[in-house]
Amino acid sequence: LAQVFAQALQRTPRCLSSIFLGEMPCECQWGLSSLFIGAFVILAAGVFTFFPVFLGLFDYPWYIALCWLWFGIGVFFFVIGCLFEVMGCQKAGRWHNAKAREGDDDGAAAPTPYIMINA
Repeated sequence: LAQVFAQALQRTPRCLSSIFLGEMPCECQWGLSSLFIGAFVILAAGVFTFFPVFLGLFDYPWYIALCWLWFGIGVFFFVIGCLFEVMGCQKAGRWHNAKAREGDDDGAAAPTPYIMINA
């Protein structure tokens, strides 16, 4: 069975095989993504809570409980995103700001400015 799985991985595209092997082909920003997802879910829960609170529509206990559940899920993602960003859990990669702090140390000088010649 392991041999069949290994052969199947060899025939799959690179992006799928890297997912199966535990590699991250996209170098995702988990902290920033979690922050945005959490904020979006919190806002959506607030919009859906607007109907029973202010308009008197969908004033069912199960509906309000679902709004609280989604609010809790949003808070969870938001807190996880904050922790990832504050604690620096993101590995350095293509999109991480650690490379921007390094700068270019290849010793190349600035290019010579272009001078317009009047004819």
